[in-house]
Amino acid sequence: MPAPTEPAPTDALIVGAGPAALALAVELRARHHSVRIVAPHAPQAFPATYGAWLDDLPAWAQACATHVWTDVRVYTGPQPTPLLRPYALLDNTRFLHALLDRAGPLTWTVGTVTHAVPGPDGWTVHTREGHALSARFVVDAAGHAGSLRRPQHPGGAALQTAYGLTARFERPPSAPGAMVWMDYRAPHGPGETPTFLYAMHLGGDTYFVEETSLIARPAPTRVALRARLHERLRAQGTPPGEILHEEWVAFPMNAAAPDPHGPLAFGAAGGMVHPISGFQVAGALRAAPLVAHAAADALRAGRDPHAAAWAALWPPERRAAREVHLLGVQALLNLPPDQLAPFFRAFFALPPAAWHAFLDPDTPPGALARTMLRLFAALPGRTRLPLARAALATPGVSGRALRSAMNAPTASAHPGPVPARQAVGMSDDTRSEKAVLNHEDLNQTETIQSGMQGATGNADANGLDPDVDLGERVEELRENLRPLTEQK
Repeated sequence: MPAPTEPAPTDALIVGAGPAALALAVELRARHHSVRIVAPHAPQAFPATYGAWLDDLPAWAQACATHVWTDVRVYTGPQPTPLLRPYALLDNTRFLHALLDRAGPLTWTVGTVTHAVPGPDGWTVHTREGHALSARFVVDAAGHAGSLRRPQHPGGAALQTAYGLTARFERPPSAPGAMVWMDYRAPHGPGETPTFLYAMHLGGDTYFVEETSLIARPAPTRVALRARLHERLRAQGTPPGEILHEEWVAFPMNAAAPDPHGPLAFGAAGGMVHPISGFQVAGALRAAPLVAHAAADALRAGRDPHAAAWAALWPPERRAAREVHLLGVQALLNLPPDQLAPFFRAFFALPPAAWHAFLDPDTPPGALARTMLRLFAALPGRTRLPLARAALATPGVSGRALRSAMNAPTASAHPGPVPARQAVGMSDDTRSEKAVLNHEDLNQTETIQSGMQGATGNADANGLDPDVDLGERVEELRENLRPLTEQK
């Protein structure tokens, strides 16, 4: 009996079959490279609910949206705050087919990867089923746990967990016609970990509602979040009728920037989950062309495509930005449960350009640090205290963040109005709230006459004087924080 022949080598092999894996496959195929996908299953619709800011998605992905809301709101108190930024829910089957159509011919191997071995002409990837698959460029895009790489989580994994359901309701459980991105009004049910409601009106009497813990260590369980959601719905008089679908979400939010060696880690496997929002699909779609271009150039030139792809995906500036984001993660973990609502109230009161940028994975560290300083200045004292402790617990990271903030270009902290893409105001059901909205600080282009309290000289709205001595400013910051951090 003849020995079985080994599969033909490919230019690239990608472990995983989620949006990040297929997005990178699309871009490599567009550069005329052969691509093998290795996954435990044949192509199938993605199981998770994927939402994204509409303006973060490329045009072809926007066409995959099954719903787009222009009324997007948060509740950090009794009245809503309109975000004036359209939000999209992707149709996962349409999204999958769009990715596969854009990729064209792919070699698809059903199997579970166990390990990879380097060789003179690339890597050989081995599967539990006995396959030995050769490729010059290997990518681990196998999701949060990884396959060939294991993401690192400083201090242990801090998880976002959520339990949601799609159901029919006799009475609306959230504002009709709206997408509620975050509702931090009084939670219900067992446990002390703060949670919020994430809700979408899907048309008619159908809604998606999800009880979410943004980030926690340890995180609430599925049982606890399910109980909280049903208690919330019962308390507001909107119990679900027919339940059409249930969803459970649990993933780490605090992955460190990976070490740049060996096979590339991409998507959630590569630490690309945004540490504050939990988003990663739009970021992966944006990064895929950059990574594919770098790898393709290296393949053509006979250089190591992994080194080129790592450098494109995680340049020094992005690594520094991840440090700043992880500082924000620790600050959120330090906040007492009753201080999350004031925190996000101040966050969404920032100019839209500031909070948009903070949620953007490509924002440089200086801009992130400036936003964090501005937010800190706007917070009440009780909320500042745990944030100050988080900053002083990691003086190296905090010092680098402050240096980045001071060295960043001093653009106006109140840029001119930017037209919102298709954005409108609140839905008809909230027009009676105009009197409330009128007194809120919605004019976010008003000129600030002075910076932080005590700032002198040529300071911008963050109170950062570009001519001040860095050491003096660090000492001033420590002195200002001392009353907040001293133990009583």
